Amino acid sequence: MKTIQIFGLVLLTAFACTQQKETTKSQRPATAIEIDSTEYEITIIDPDFDTWYLLNFTPVLDMSNEYYRTKNGLGVSNWNQYFTRGRYPDAIGSYINYIQSEDYGIEVNRKLYWYFKYIEDNYKIRLLR
Repeated sequence: MKTIQIFGLVLLTAFACTQQKETTKSQRPATAIEIDSTEYEITIIDPDFDTWYLLNFTPVLDMSNEYYRTKNGLGVSNWNQYFTRGRYPDAIGSYINYIQSEDYGIEVNRKLYWYFKYIEDNYKIRLLR
C-alpha cells in the first residue's frame, strides 16, 4: 500500500514538472466589438386591443419597418397634439415619447402602428392620415 502511495506521488510530481506548451500570440490587434443590447418594448394597457389585433392583423398586411416608422411618426405627432390640447381624453391619456430616427425594431413599430389603427377604428380619431 505504501509503495502505491509513493508511486502515485512520484507520478504526480512528474506530471507537475513537465514543460507546458507555449501559447502563440496573435499578430492581429485586438478589436473591440460593441453590440447594442438595447431592446425596446411597447406595453398597451387597453384590454380590447389584443383581441382586435388578432382579428385584424394578418401577415399579408405586414409592411416594412421603414413604412411603420414613417406612419408612426405621423401618428405620434397627431397623438401628442391631441394630448397637449386636451382633446379625446377618453382615448388619449398620455404623451408618447417616440423618436422617429431611433430604430425600435419592427415588433415595436408594427404594434404601435396597429394600435393607432385600433384607435382610429374604435374612437374615430384621425391619427395616421
